[in-house]
Amino acid sequence: MHRPALARTYRPRKFSEIVGQDHVSATLRTAVERGRVAHAYLFCGPRGIGKTTAARVLAMALNCESRKDGEPCGICESCQRIWSGRTSLDVVEIDAASNRGVDDARDLRERAMYAPSEESRYKVYIIDEAHMLTREAWNAFLKILEEPPPRVIFVLATTEPGKIFQAAPPILSRCQRFDFHRISAETIRERLREVLRAEEVEAEDAALLPIARKADGALRDALSALDQVLAFSGDRIGAADVRQVLGLVEEELFLEILEILAERRAADVLPYVDALIAGGYDLEEFYKGLGDVLRTLLRLLLSGEEPERAASDDLSAHYGELARRFAPGDVLRMLSGLADLDTDGRFRKSEQQRILIEVLLLKFAMLDRTVELEELIGAVERSSQPGPESGRRGGTPGSEVQGGRGTVRAEPPTRHRGEASTKDAGSARGGGRPVSASADPLESLRSAWLEMIAEGKALRPGQGIALRAARVVELDADGVLRVSAAAGTPGAEVLEDTVTRRRLEEELSRRLGRPIKIAGPVQSDPLPPRVNQEQAREQRLARLVGGNQDLQRLVDKLDLELIE
Repeated sequence: MHRPALARTYRPRKFSEIVGQDHVSATLRTAVERGRVAHAYLFCGPRGIGKTTAARVLAMALNCESRKDGEPCGICESCQRIWSGRTSLDVVEIDAASNRGVDDARDLRERAMYAPSEESRYKVYIIDEAHMLTREAWNAFLKILEEPPPRVIFVLATTEPGKIFQAAPPILSRCQRFDFHRISAETIRERLREVLRAEEVEAEDAALLPIARKADGALRDALSALDQVLAFSGDRIGAADVRQVLGLVEEELFLEILEILAERRAADVLPYVDALIAGGYDLEEFYKGLGDVLRTLLRLLLSGEEPERAASDDLSAHYGELARRFAPGDVLRMLSGLADLDTDGRFRKSEQQRILIEVLLLKFAMLDRTVELEELIGAVERSSQPGPESGRRGGTPGSEVQGGRGTVRAEPPTRHRGEASTKDAGSARGGGRPVSASADPLESLRSAWLEMIAEGKALRPGQGIALRAARVVELDADGVLRVSAAAGTPGAEVLEDTVTRRRLEEELSRRLGRPIKIAGPVQSDPLPPRVNQEQAREQRLARLVGGNQDLQRLVDKLDLELIE
């Protein structure tokens, strides 16, 4: 016996029935009530979260003779036709994926010129998958979207608004945009309970949350999965039914792998994966579930919140006990490794998913071989110290800091050449007072230069930022200042401008109490080529190691690999 799908049977008929999109439904209802409906809307968001449904409810509300406070009645002939997607003279749904060409857009433009069937009604065009339209189609469609005929409204629904921006940027400025959100797992679970009550079906408490999580924010997907489970289980749904029908991995299996990882039992990883394969579990589902589990652990460690994955007190307690056996840094590294596994969909597309999962879990089980660089440096420093009784090193400024883990030497901060002491800065700000003979004239000049750039009195907007990369090189006996700037940079261009250079000379002369003349910029070497993220990481680690000879010997001797 044929019966409609749950996703269709329980599709909302009113704005108040739209789940998880209150910011959209409330705004649209108010617009209808006050007669302030826009001529074009853009509904953006993932699939299955209510974009087309909201468009239909809007069309129902505009054309419902019995609407109240902006809400359609949902039961009149007009509402029934629009809600069910049946033929309606005034509401037209177009699939842009199969009607994407310029001829289709021209045809739509011509049809939109006809008035609605009745004077009190609105003509609504719902264009689904709008990002599939070609650039030429958008160009043909743009004019009527800019100046639509009276009582004609367009609703564009898309999962990829970025493609519309690339193909036709003016379209976005002609539409009111609404971003639909993914629906939370708890909200989806509550909606599934309402549907089951209406269907007079019982369900275990642990049965609905896995369905809601698998839906990943899409209520339509959750209802479709529930339909599938109902076809298998009948009038009572159990957690085992859900796992069997949807191919989900039992929570106990995730707890088992966490036990293996916590105890560093790398030898048990391969048999564990063998058991997954033998049990018929989908490795992609395992991959997704493992990410949720690790996120649950990290959340427990950082905030102590109860895990939403746990459907019973026993599972919740087990998660809490396992979380105490991991360090937050370890869980974070595992999450990072898991994310890297599916870069650009590599895992989903791979024909060697089993090997990828095995290698990943083995890495997780061997995390005890990973050492924080700070700990390694600290160990080297402690091993090189004779002991607390040795006292301070002769001739070296600084102090000894005693701690429970050893002696660490604290050195005073060194002042950079480009910085000035408080006394120097005060002299530079003196404005007309000559610099003290005991002070370094070049150092004071650099301080005055930096202060002048920071205050920006002699500069036009943006020039101060450009001059921050310039460097004061020398000041000769005749008061000629030479400033270095990399060739082709904005800083070099500012210094080559004679008007700006004259204002800088006047301001520096005022600050230092003596005539200053700025020579043309000394052209230094061009800026080095940009390095990518991986090169920057390698250079940063190399500098860290190169600055500590003991650490360098330790890395060379033990053949250590440095990671962040």
